[in-house]
Amino acid sequence: MAKFDNGLFMSYRGLKIALITPCYNEEVAIAKVIRDFRKAMPCIEIYVFDNNSTDNTVAVALEEKAQVVSAPLRGKGNVVRRMFADVDADIFVMVDGDATYDAASVTRLVDKLIDEHLDMVVGCRETPEVLSGEAYRRGHQWGNRMLTQSVVQIFGGGFTDMLSGYRAFTRRYAKSFPALSRGFEIETELTVHALELRMPFGEVMTPYGARPEGSVSKLSTYKDGWRILKTIARLYIVERPFMFFAICAAIFASLSVAVSIPLIVEYIETGMVPRVPTAVLSASIMVCSLLSFSCGIILDNVTLGRQEIKRLAYLAIPRPSTNERP
Repeated sequence: MAKFDNGLFMSYRGLKIALITPCYNEEVAIAKVIRDFRKAMPCIEIYVFDNNSTDNTVAVALEEKAQVVSAPLRGKGNVVRRMFADVDADIFVMVDGDATYDAASVTRLVDKLIDEHLDMVVGCRETPEVLSGEAYRRGHQWGNRMLTQSVVQIFGGGFTDMLSGYRAFTRRYAKSFPALSRGFEIETELTVHALELRMPFGEVMTPYGARPEGSVSKLSTYKDGWRILKTIARLYIVERPFMFFAICAAIFASLSVAVSIPLIVEYIETGMVPRVPTAVLSASIMVCSLLSFSCGIILDNVTLGRQEIKRLAYLAIPRPSTNERP
């Protein structure tokens, strides 16, 4: 829905900007999120996607004149899928509904996205020392660095805060993103999607604060960390199948050779192979190695076809074009 003020279309630099906010039991924080973003960018359209909240999140969001959409499937990944499907805008700004991210930085994210012709800008969290223990615990910082570096080593790129929930996207990114994850591992999938399609991306340092008093985090440190690790492993297999199965083939081949060395030595010395079961085992392991290598070649071609299809879907949507004069 377009917004009008005295008959004039309200936009930012000629573009429609939508704030999409996934929420689950955020009645304490959501009003502040809506007010702060509306103050920072008055023309922004605010959508609150309620993920089956059991408190007054919906009532508070409606009272603040935000557009509320129900997202019944539990999990942040499911909500992101719904947000990208239901909202139509030139630029999407995604932020968690816990009032920890800096609303005043929204113009910097959007400006960078537009001026540098990027498809995704990540708001990297920067916490003052006095609030680091309360807002962004050292254990979470260490885990974030470890997981981010894992993705960087596997898929490339130069991300420093892969798990940030504060991002800006172009329409063609949002509408070409498949969103397969269900929970908090969705940030990993968002990052890898940009890297695999070689989309231009950037980062902006943004202040990160503590939740309002009375607000409770939904993040489970170990459970969600494990799910993110599994997502990285799954994406590695799906997006880098040749490398994965080549490593498996090398392991099988090495094991097969190690098992067969005593047999080869004995055959050279006596001309006989008395331990037939061991010989069969060695040959079977080598067959597994060859099968693994063949699977890698086949799946690598399948992955290439998938990437081409996703790239064509991405290119079918034009990039945002402002009405500003050069």
